[in-house]
Amino acid sequence: MPASPAARPLGVLVGFDGSDQSRRALLYAARAARRLGSALTVVTAYTVPTLAYADAALVPTVPAEVARLAAAQSVLEEARELLRGYPGEVDLRTAHGDAAGVLVGLSERAQLAVVGARGRGGFFGLLLGSVSSALPAHAHCPTVVVPRQYEIGTDQGAARFAPVDEDTPVVAGIDRSASSASTARHAAVAARTRGAPLHLLMVMPLAEDWGGASMSWLPDPDLLERHRRELADQLAQDAEALRAEHPDLTITSETVLAEPVTTLIERTAGAQLTVLGTRGHGRVASTLLGSVSQAVLQRAQGPVMVVPVPAREMGADAAQSSASG
Repeated sequence: MPASPAARPLGVLVGFDGSDQSRRALLYAARAARRLGSALTVVTAYTVPTLAYADAALVPTVPAEVARLAAAQSVLEEARELLRGYPGEVDLRTAHGDAAGVLVGLSERAQLAVVGARGRGGFFGLLLGSVSSALPAHAHCPTVVVPRQYEIGTDQGAARFAPVDEDTPVVAGIDRSASSASTARHAAVAARTRGAPLHLLMVMPLAEDWGGASMSWLPDPDLLERHRRELADQLAQDAEALRAEHPDLTITSETVLAEPVTTLIERTAGAQLTVLGTRGHGRVASTLLGSVSQAVLQRAQGPVMVVPVPAREMGADAAQSSASG
């Protein structure tokens, strides 16, 4: 059973490989740790390839493992320099293993994991679809993927790491599945810690997306609109329930008939954080990153948090998926 957030000593966990995107992720993670009052754990992972040499004279003087460890430690020193003046608790560490696997393993003891949308590989260059998609898909804690548009700013010293106050909302993508309740709760906490409004957004597919392989049948537009209004009323009730839990939080809700991926990507540009859930199917529902979440991560214009499905809700989601299939 995963540790409770209060018992997760790694605090905010961030992967660093020296790339420009990992620098942005490091700064985001440092600000997040300050906002949450948590420790900051910075990890550089490295692997050692298995090599065969035809001639003993070709064997390098310095063993490959020693060389890779030294390179990883050098990269970690870059992170230490970037954190100069950081006023919080920092743990910088190297770890042997695949970058995604290392971070997933450590996420069980982290409150939040952060990764850049692109890296160098291993932690030595993987594009989104490897570390940046594997981590939110498999992590035991919420994961934030930081896009290349994230502003680093020009402040120096401790001021550089102060959380940025913005008027823009935290947007939560909701589908009213059992697991989306957890997404909404995490989004509410994120909004509250930022002093920001929370906007619950549900996107119904357009009529032409309902045809599947055959376009011979399409739902009646009036029926779709009636269904949209019903879902909007249900989402408004969800918002009211959240207000009861967070009376100091401004919460709005919206249900739209549109193409989900495009709509969510557009909303990331105007949100200080977009919160989505993981969605999967069958026996590995908790470990797969759904097609909508993955597509949004690929093209998001702002930070996106992906919330894992709580174990107690996996069965409910699977039953709901079976009932609707």
